[in-house]
Amino acid sequence: MDVIDTVDWGGIPGPSDWYEPDRVATGLRVLAGATNLIQAAEAGSLLGCGGIVHDHSGAVFPAAAVAAPLLLDIAQQGHPAARDAALGLLEEALSFYPHAGYRRVATPYGPTVPICCDIAHHLRSRADFLIGQDQGRSLLADAAEHWRFEIREGVADDDGTSVFGVLSGRLPLPGDAVHTAELHACGVGAELVEVAVEYPPAGVCSEACLRVDGRRPHELPVGAVVLPAKCGDGLP
Repeated sequence: MDVIDTVDWGGIPGPSDWYEPDRVATGLRVLAGATNLIQAAEAGSLLGCGGIVHDHSGAVFPAAAVAAPLLLDIAQQGHPAARDAALGLLEEALSFYPHAGYRRVATPYGPTVPICCDIAHHLRSRADFLIGQDQGRSLLADAAEHWRFEIREGVADDDGTSVFGVLSGRLPLPGDAVHTAELHACGVGAELVEVAVEYPPAGVCSEACLRVDGRRPHELPVGAVVLPAKCGDGLP
């Protein structure tokens, strides 16, 4: 409850005719304390009708990314009815589409990350819990489409750079296909890059190698994150 109340939900941007920040804090508090289906449904209505999403229009708001770790806490620690409601809200938040001008959120690894990619990152951080839930396994499968590659090292080649790092999620690997991606570095807005998979992860290992065309190693700093450009629908 204390964490819920420390967030300035009114300070999180959102379309004024749709986003109702008071619903977020109230809905999360009700969901965290829910002990039956009726209370969980009440919380779901608050959060799903202008809180973190607007389910009638299929819209998601930036507050959903901030609420994601709290919803996962509730799913892990709360009543089964609260768990089901929390996971259902996360499913909607991951699949719904944001309003123009409210598609991105600030994160520790970049100030303009697509909402869906940040939510997917939170979901993967709780994979040990989610894998034990039917709805959780479905969420992880959906999150895999929002892949994430964290750069650990770069080596120049003739027309670009080979970067070694950790791949989370599922990056399509057909032949020598080149993917348009976003490069996110801490404190720097996203830039578009072209990437291809040189060495995919082997077995359970998540280490992989990507080739980034037209960029030199100094332009691809350690700790930078590469995300699918389709999630951001082009840079704003």
